[in-house]
Amino acid sequence: MRLGIFAKTFPGQDAATVLRAVRQAGFSCTQFNMACVGLPAMPDAIDPAVIAAVGAAARETGVRIDALSATYNMIHPDPAMREAGLRRLRVLVDAARSLNIPLVTLCTGTRDPDDQWRHHPDNARPDAWFDLCAAMEHALAIAEADGIDLGIEPEQANVVTSASEARQLIADMGSRRLRIVFDPANLFERATPAEARRIVADAIDIAGDAIAMAHAKDRFPDGRFATAGTGVVDFADFFERLSAVGFDGPVVTHGLTADEAPKVAAYLAGLGVQ
Repeated sequence: MRLGIFAKTFPGQDAATVLRAVRQAGFSCTQFNMACVGLPAMPDAIDPAVIAAVGAAARETGVRIDALSATYNMIHPDPAMREAGLRRLRVLVDAARSLNIPLVTLCTGTRDPDDQWRHHPDNARPDAWFDLCAAMEHALAIAEADGIDLGIEPEQANVVTSASEARQLIADMGSRRLRIVFDPANLFERATPAEARRIVADAIDIAGDAIAMAHAKDRFPDGRFATAGTGVVDFADFFERLSAVGFDGPVVTHGLTADEAPKVAAYLAGLGVQ
């Protein structure tokens, strides 16, 4: 497994500065965000010179860009917002193709109109699933044309909250381009260490070979997010179970500060993630 971090953990608005910081903190790969080059995370266009600079920075630093963030609210209550997100997704998928980035990550969305990471009770309604499927069909058509995989992450605030729902969406879409981003701390809100271990283990068994990338984020017992290794997630068990289902891809940490990054890199490396 490869040791990675969200690129936007580090300050800077040019790719070389950010990717040097990634490497210096002890990471070999990253999940990139266009905010790291001074653009919106979901830009309307990307200058070819910017694409070239990102590619040059990755080659210079030796940091592998394993994923590109393209999170927008796929079931926003305003259809015009969904359409705008889809247009910008096309821009980012084209960028991923140019940079040989294999995975573009998505947010399965919420009916909350203001925050794509905030739960809304209507997320569980059948029409929310219908709208997600409709949006995902369009997204997959874009990705398949460029040979890029799309990653969905089970998240308690969104439509897809569990590994089983992620598997259901993959089955409904019938596309091998739709993969799972597996974050153990997003599978529950409050849990004891034993409960968290069981929840994560069961989810890995379900997700299996659909996992394209793992995230390394933690939770305190009271539900607050935490840096990896400081909460209830048993990361040693997590990595053993990922290996058992054949996962050997990027493990990307986030939800931490730049100053915390070297310590988290050392912790994860000590568990065998390189």
